[in-house]
Amino acid sequence: MPGVLIDTSAWIEAIRRDGRQEVASRVQEALRAGEAVFCQMVLLELWNGARSQQDQRLLRQLEAELETRSIDAGVWARAKELARHCRASGLTLPAAGLVIAACAEAHRLELLHCDGHFDQLREVSPP
Repeated sequence: MPGVLIDTSAWIEAIRRDGRQEVASRVQEALRAGEAVFCQMVLLELWNGARSQQDQRLLRQLEAELETRSIDAGVWARAKELARHCRASGLTLPAAGLVIAACAEAHRLELLHCDGHFDQLREVSPP
């Protein structure tokens, strides 16, 4: 089954009242289609930013409903490879983003985001 790993940046836009509607619509579409998935790094980032009881309830609900794809040794190895390649290309990207990108790649998932770091990574990413 195809899947969509929704990055923290897209979740934030979908959850915020004043978030970008085009991003929120894409998140809702992935949820309705049953294609939305988490990885542990995205969950950690979301829990780290959960400010209210309402935010925490929503996260618990989503966590119960959505699959979570693993971040195994292969994902960590690919994230390190991406980091080395980015550095050699003159880029320093956030470690969390590298892990999320490597997880999406390893599980053959579309990565839904609105974070320019992923665009930079795609431009310099090794095959």
